Amino acid sequence: MKQKSALETELKLRIPATAPLAARLAAQGFREVLPAQAEQSVLWDREGTLRAQGSALRTRRYAGRTRLTWKGPKVPDALLKIRPELETGVESSEALEAILRALGFEPILRMEKVRAVWEGAGLEVCLDEAPFGCFVELEGEAGAIHAALLSLDLSPASAETRSYPELYVAHGLSGEVP
Repeated sequence: MKQKSALETELKLRIPATAPLAARLAAQGFREVLPAQAEQSVLWDREGTLRAQGSALRTRRYAGRTRLTWKGPKVPDALLKIRPELETGVESSEALEAILRALGFEPILRMEKVRAVWEGAGLEVCLDEAPFGCFVELEGEAGAIHAALLSLDLSPASAETRSYPELYVAHGLSGEVP
């Protein structure tokens, strides 16, 4: 995976199904870099301090890898979700979880979805199937995101401003915390 900017800019849209959009992506020259497969994520916090700051700490198991991600507070924007993000790969998920617990962090939310990752037109495009619906995430520069909305015939009216953790909680799917 490419090195990402320390500032994540993305747009998440609700879609009826992922297959038709995958076909449109392929027709426009995007390439699938990771086929659809299960992703397990866990949010961690220490007595609510990260949430109070508008930040998040996540471990993710996907495509045979484990990653640790910190997300900072959101930058105000009418359509896009913009926030600082730092992410790194981790050799041992068990060791990482032990370290987080030793530092006083506890798992607060477990989430699962199926994700496929596509790249093209200066974007990373994630096609997600969650227990509460299908979504596309367009991540990259704001101009590329707006151009993709037009070229892929996606409507900004279907934008989902809530994060996946917010959606899991809203749908009563807080998941068993490990």
